[in-house]
Amino acid sequence: MEWSIQEIAKIAGTTSRTLRHYDDIGLLKPSRTGHNGYRYYSQSALVQLQRILLLRQLGLGLPVIAQVLDREQEAAVALNGHLGWLEQEQNRLARQIASVRRTIKAVEGGENLMAEEILDGFDHTHYKDEVEERWGKDAYAKGDAWWRGMGPDEKLAWKQRAQKLGSDWIAAAEAGISPDSATAQELAKRHVEWLKDIPGTPAAANGENGVGIKEYVTGLGDMYVADPRFGANYGGTAGAIFVRDSLRTYAELNL
Repeated sequence: MEWSIQEIAKIAGTTSRTLRHYDDIGLLKPSRTGHNGYRYYSQSALVQLQRILLLRQLGLGLPVIAQVLDREQEAAVALNGHLGWLEQEQNRLARQIASVRRTIKAVEGGENLMAEEILDGFDHTHYKDEVEERWGKDAYAKGDAWWRGMGPDEKLAWKQRAQKLGSDWIAAAEAGISPDSATAQELAKRHVEWLKDIPGTPAAANGENGVGIKEYVTGLGDMYVADPRFGANYGGTAGAIFVRDSLRTYAELNL
């Protein structure tokens, strides 16, 4: 079964021009081109398009998407990774939606709500078990106390700092620079300094909790690649690989 370029553009919520551009840069080839010049797409082409759209949702640029598609030839394997991330996001968003609905109902009806009900889905504690397993309960307790002790403006500033670091990593990865370049290494330095400012991390503890900072930084880079939740902060798998390699190089030279 085949679909015309106009049909696919309508179903996918994109444009024929975008699909033609994907063809021109080798990202998505049509199954065939008719005698009238129209492009037609088979099911396998649509699977490829689905992967492209998912990667775009993660914030990846087209050059990086091309690298990811080239490296991950098995569509089913790659899509399973995307699916895991989407299901986690679905659960988080479902909790937030339910929380907001309860809040609206309570506000309109003059009812009282518990704080846990209002903020369900917005907390930072969903990584608690992982942090305790990797770096111990003390590491989580210190980081949690530090975060809860911040005021709203401090939390906003911290989030903006993290988002800026993530966006700079994505831009550097999309630029195609080497992990050992001066730009990448400056980002790695910023990243390590950012980690040192988080109480309870091995970076801040300077190895006091049994994990050396070098081991911690390189292990964290590996985790960014292995877990789509973390990789999404850096544009997806390809971006996470770039961050990992940059941090590894920095750790070998400086830590």
